[in-house]
Amino acid sequence: IRVPVGVVVAITPFNAPLNLLAHKVGPAVAAGNSVVLKPSTLTPLSALKLASLFEKAGLPPGVLNVLTFRGDTLKEKLVSDPRPAKISFTGGLEAGEDIVRKAGLKKVSLELGSNSAVIVEEDADMERVVPACIRGAFANSGQVCISLQRIYVHRKRERELTEALVSEVKKLKVGDPRKEDTDISSMVTPEHAERVISWIEEAKKEGARVLVGGEKVGRATVLPTVLTDVNEDMRIVREEAFGPLVSVIPYDDLEEAVEMVNRSAYGLQHGIYTRDISKAFYALRNIQAGGVLVNEVPTFRLDHYPYGGIKKSGLGREGVRFAIEEMTNIKFVAFHL
Repeated sequence: IRVPVGVVVAITPFNAPLNLLAHKVGPAVAAGNSVVLKPSTLTPLSALKLASLFEKAGLPPGVLNVLTFRGDTLKEKLVSDPRPAKISFTGGLEAGEDIVRKAGLKKVSLELGSNSAVIVEEDADMERVVPACIRGAFANSGQVCISLQRIYVHRKRERELTEALVSEVKKLKVGDPRKEDTDISSMVTPEHAERVISWIEEAKKEGARVLVGGEKVGRATVLPTVLTDVNEDMRIVREEAFGPLVSVIPYDDLEEAVEMVNRSAYGLQHGIYTRDISKAFYALRNIQAGGVLVNEVPTFRLDHYPYGGIKKSGLGREGVRFAIEEMTNIKFVAFHL
């Protein structure tokens, strides 16, 4: 049988403040655990609102506990305290590695981000590819752990894809995130926007070309950016940008494309567009990631499927059933009759 682990510490980020904490709190409570929830200091109100709704629904006192604070001291105590049995963390790589070092023998789940890629084969349907790539790269201003950051396109289709992509990106509307017709809005802080711009400027100095965007407007809005002539030594290709930028990179054959995808230190989700089932299965077998999507960008996610990565993208899986498994222990029972 499966039994609750006991107390779950859930630490959540800013970029989807209600959704991502629900991924942890819901399964933890459903499995019979108590939860200590530490939301991002940038977005604490979503957690407090959710807690109030649980209280109104009749959740007993002490089952869900929300801590809002700045600084790392209390967070370290939460992680190292012997009373919690499970740590569930979504956030950056450095913080995740620190949690593993300090958690001791606790069960740990880590979702640490990605550098997601899509392969666009010669036979791909560009009418599907282009809008999907725009959605995948620029939704939430690129502040998504599975945001599309690298597009590997067959050299014979490179010009077609690039021209279509740039043309459509120029149509995106920058504005107030509260308005339904807004496509791009500000990043979470001006500091985040400055970091993304600095990465773009660094890439330009190293030989990259900006085809559209590459500028900051207002306090914290980075215009949607498409780059080309990049190489794997550039930070925008090598690391997680977590901003509204995507690089277009040509290749000559599928094996080469898969090898380039796999050179990333991350392995959360990747995608491939092709009409050839044998190419699709080659990608499924050989791409190193927790998820591979055929004829879809890696930004696609449904909350009920097993979601998580390998390599530096983390440990464990989310998705309701899979999170419940992560937040329970297996107990063997036997009857001697």
